[in-house]
Amino acid sequence: MMASMPSPTPPLLTSVANPRVRAAHALRDRRERDLSGLTLIDGARELRRALDAGVLVTEVFVCESLLAGPEARAVLDRLRVAGTVIRPTSEPVFMKLAFGERAEGFVAVASIPSTALPGLPLPDDALVVVVEGVEKPGNLGAVMRSADGAGADAVIAASARADLFNPNAIRASAGTVFSVPLAAASSVDVIAWLREHEVRIVTARVDADRFYTDADLTGRLALILGAEADGLTDAWTGDDVEAVRLPMLGVADSLNVSVSAAVLLYEARRQRGLGLGAQT
Repeated sequence: MMASMPSPTPPLLTSVANPRVRAAHALRDRRERDLSGLTLIDGARELRRALDAGVLVTEVFVCESLLAGPEARAVLDRLRVAGTVIRPTSEPVFMKLAFGERAEGFVAVASIPSTALPGLPLPDDALVVVVEGVEKPGNLGAVMRSADGAGADAVIAASARADLFNPNAIRASAGTVFSVPLAAASSVDVIAWLREHEVRIVTARVDADRFYTDADLTGRLALILGAEADGLTDAWTGDDVEAVRLPMLGVADSLNVSVSAAVLLYEARRQRGLGLGAQT
């Protein structure tokens, strides 16, 4: 019986005109992502977190000369074991695909995960973040990172203007966009879903009478934040909607949405007394 032959090493891609390179580069455009259901993942850490979450990675462009550190090598080994299509590239070709100048040797093409709101799991004391109308992918990614750090159970994008799996959002989230449950729907549908699941609604508004530190942020709770320019729409009103504000002691009237999310999330976590222990 003949021994099996090792798979041949894929050819090095050296031309930016290569059809696979051009197809991957096109995914930097939102329209192409929407049409294909695919996005790009930059960086070893982000790719590892996508793999941990079970995201389907269809192919990975790798520049060996830019790989650094044990994590990058471990991710590459994991991809090879999984049988993922790996496409070695020259450095000029890789830089055509990579995000800005923060290249780390990996650019992966992956299927965009579902963001359907129905079926989103919630524990009894769920801590949820809702961001309405956020337009900048970097802000959305930063909110995801804060939600992950504070142990939030989900992030919901209401009437989103940002592409939730924009490569910039993925990078800004440090890959946590794959680790924190993420859903999207219209503001009307999100409000109805929260009420149906008996989730208390606490909005962040610059004109609220009560400071966030005076509010009860325990139990099954959704923290609602709007975009910096417009704030929350009138949809987030009602007898069951509470409002809080963060004190602003300078000339600005509000913080960046991701900073506000972090402040509120950690106050909610402090009040719950969970997961902090003696850590600082």
